[in-house]
Amino acid sequence: MAADLESVSSRVLEVTELSYPVASSVIREIVLAGGKRLRPLLVLLAGRPFAYDANFDELVTAAAGVELLHVASLVHDDTIDRAALRRGKPTLNSVMSVGGTILVGDFLFAQSAMLAARTGDVRVVAVFAGTLGQLCDGQLLELFDAHKTDQDVEAYMRRISGKTASLFAGAAEMGAILGRADDQTIAEIRAFAHDIGLAFQIQDDILDLTKSDDVLGKPAGNDLRQGTVTLPTLLFAQRTARNSEDWSLLNHVISDDEISDDDVNRLIERIRLSGAIDDAAGTAERLRTSALARLDTIPDNEHRDNLLGWADLALSVL
Repeated sequence: MAADLESVSSRVLEVTELSYPVASSVIREIVLAGGKRLRPLLVLLAGRPFAYDANFDELVTAAAGVELLHVASLVHDDTIDRAALRRGKPTLNSVMSVGGTILVGDFLFAQSAMLAARTGDVRVVAVFAGTLGQLCDGQLLELFDAHKTDQDVEAYMRRISGKTASLFAGAAEMGAILGRADDQTIAEIRAFAHDIGLAFQIQDDILDLTKSDDVLGKPAGNDLRQGTVTLPTLLFAQRTARNSEDWSLLNHVISDDEISDDDVNRLIERIRLSGAIDDAAGTAERLRTSALARLDTIPDNEHRDNLLGWADLALSVL
């Protein structure tokens, strides 16, 4: 898929040229760094078992829109989190004012919507709009749930469904629509991608507590520092007595403004020892298993194997 993904990257770069050299160079860095290209790759793979060649240009355009939507969401995420690094490189908000960074993010959102419209498919535009709304819902939930220890798993799952899984699901659905799959297959591919997206976010939350700064490209325990309660922390809270030292430490790190690195590191160690991380990993594995079962609707073994390979890529640690 390398050549097809290169076509996607070229289309993204075409619409992200700005008249402001600083912003333009940082955006270019983000686009070219690109990570695993999971979302645009999913658009292409979801359309590949069907009328792929006949609708290739539309699929590339949709994939570029999905990737740009992802980049725009990262720009706004980093602004909200005041993050200085992304994948080990300076973020846009580290070299521009907050107002300027938000406007650049808005520009990228607008460009991604224009790419979706360029497909000429009304269903794709509707899915894109719905995905954008779900992304915003997830981000708002994360913002309003920050610094609260009294959360439940259902609320967490709704949050990551919007924040992360919605873009996976939307990418798959747009690709299957443009590939001219039947409605049942479109629904199954969307559900497959959504469950993988949930597992992906849970795994990312686990990595935040188990990997080093060098691996993550950002400080370990960053979610705790932001007051974000992820699944491992939530499960740890549920098994911790309210009058215990561990609960006091958790409440301090999640709720208070002034916390030290020692406090965060001590809490990470307590979460690791509690078994909460293993339980969260078990939830991710169950989601992966249910997702893969959805692919039985794909008739061709090669294309089904490609989607299975995408799932493995999405959930590989490095």
